[in-house]
Amino acid sequence: MHTLNPQQHQAVTYLDGPLLVVAGAGSGKTGVITQKIAYLIEKAHLNPKNIYAVTFTNKAAKEMQTRVKKRLGKQARGLHISTFHRLGLDFLLKEHQSAGLRPNFTIFDSKDSQNLIKSLSKSEDDAYTQQLQNTISAYKNANISPEQALALAKDQQQIQSATLYQHYQTQLSAYNAVDFDDLLLKPLQLLSTHSEIRNRWQQQIRYLLIDEYQDTNACQYQLIRLLTGQAEAFTAVGDDDQSIYAWRGAQPENIRHLHQDYPRLKTIMLEQNYRCDMRILTAANQLIANNPHLVDKKLWSDLHDGEGVVVLSAKNDHAEAEQIVSDLYSTKLHKNLPASAFAILYRSNFQARIFEEHLRTLNIPYRLSGGTSFFAHSEIRDLISYLRLINNPEDDTAFLRICNVPKREIGTSTVSKLGDYAAKRQIPLLQACNEFGLQQHLNAKAQKNLQQFANWITNLQQLAEDEPPAELLTRIIDDIDYNDHLFELHKQPKKIEKRQQRLAHLKSWFKKLGEDERYQSLNQVMQHLMLLDILDKQEDKSDAVELMTLHSAKGLEFPYVYIAGVEEDLLPHSNSLLDAHGIEEERRLLYVGMTRAKNRVTLSYARKRKRGSDWQDSEPSRF
Repeated sequence: MHTLNPQQHQAVTYLDGPLLVVAGAGSGKTGVITQKIAYLIEKAHLNPKNIYAVTFTNKAAKEMQTRVKKRLGKQARGLHISTFHRLGLDFLLKEHQSAGLRPNFTIFDSKDSQNLIKSLSKSEDDAYTQQLQNTISAYKNANISPEQALALAKDQQQIQSATLYQHYQTQLSAYNAVDFDDLLLKPLQLLSTHSEIRNRWQQQIRYLLIDEYQDTNACQYQLIRLLTGQAEAFTAVGDDDQSIYAWRGAQPENIRHLHQDYPRLKTIMLEQNYRCDMRILTAANQLIANNPHLVDKKLWSDLHDGEGVVVLSAKNDHAEAEQIVSDLYSTKLHKNLPASAFAILYRSNFQARIFEEHLRTLNIPYRLSGGTSFFAHSEIRDLISYLRLINNPEDDTAFLRICNVPKREIGTSTVSKLGDYAAKRQIPLLQACNEFGLQQHLNAKAQKNLQQFANWITNLQQLAEDEPPAELLTRIIDDIDYNDHLFELHKQPKKIEKRQQRLAHLKSWFKKLGEDERYQSLNQVMQHLMLLDILDKQEDKSDAVELMTLHSAKGLEFPYVYIAGVEEDLLPHSNSLLDAHGIEEERRLLYVGMTRAKNRVTLSYARKRKRGSDWQDSEPSRF
């Protein structure tokens, strides 16, 4: 506690009512949350199992868990620190029956949802199905049911979207599945309508801490209200100047709602920045002052030894990349810094390629954010789909992926006829495989192939009741000769070796999970794994320059930051120019980028930029 400044100390010790902590960039908010958890346990004598802390990413949750464990040791046992979605999953695991789910429900990831939408819309247009997926997600984040969506529809396009949303939910229910948004929506619906469940959870959660509060959407805000109830025992920590996720439903105006809905709300400002050189902060403050504010604040810093702000002008985007990489290389050598001390940030992913070229030329290691998740590789998805189907025999998406992987002579025609039959009977595909009536639709060989596959899966389901998940995974790989399948599929030894390494990693990871009492059954492992698949990307901790979008840089910090393409139509992005709120969010995005830098931030723009095969004139951003 002696390391806290007066405002941080007040935020940690205040327990007389609901609290909003407006925490500017680099103001030590994670430390405040950590210390408050310790204060609640050590001074307020709350049982750790009744304290919940929620944030938005696995990375942030892990960092908080690490800090709390270091601070409290064994005293932290039973404490709940997680993402909102992990809390939602824990809720549904306990309340699955009331939510209309059977115990071994499946969590659909983005790809599963998109495939289901493609099937329902009968469209192969990826852009169209992505748009429908975004619309359904927006409905759910705004807590709008399919029936409400239909009632609100104003034109034919909205009617079609709402109707598809209705069919999509019906199909999810038939699959005994939920999608990522349902992990919040279903708990909200239950808490809203079942007083017994609501009272039980309010008794369980005696104190709630919310990190990155400005990123909450309508659904999350309502969840917070229902979980805290009349006790109003919560601390929300956020900063409206760092709200950059409107495109995924975030509502910084939830800060205003707090003031309206909680008359006893106390607000504490954390304005001292412990990260940035004061000249960087002065520039960032000047930038963000152009936005309207829900809460007025002005960051300041005692740090004056940095290099401040540099602006680079280049004749074109190639020259811009060359200047930035050359400056980075020179700074790295002269100051003897690791590559990880540098980040190159940009508004749009297309900007990355040219930086990659120049970094490779100088043999500077780099890491491109947004790479392929471990769980997105085809061989991992195959094996996870086997486990999904064994765990939930009604998971038709998993069935469709692996019924002919490796090849079992179950072709598209067979699967199509099976699908038609199952749809008429309103039963899962796996169950349909062994139905007597199917023989009227398939020849004897096709039906035999389906029955053999279904019987093998059924046998594995029985084994899964007693066999550890790690052993079950090994059994599947051996039974289907998956290594032979990889050889047949890829031919090239290097490609095969990479895929075998991933399989080995998956097996060792399952074995390690088995050492934790929380993951003894296949169902426990699958729930954990599916959530990881959605929330997490593989974390590469090697020494490398970070290349990432400004959105991805949220929550990170680097001694040296380069922000490329600070030009009109790029930052602010052309999509935002029609809307004042869009311009404000773009301004916040640059503010977030600038406040990632400790010693120096470099803003660059090109006077010409290549768009396709044409050169176009650019002008410096209004920012």
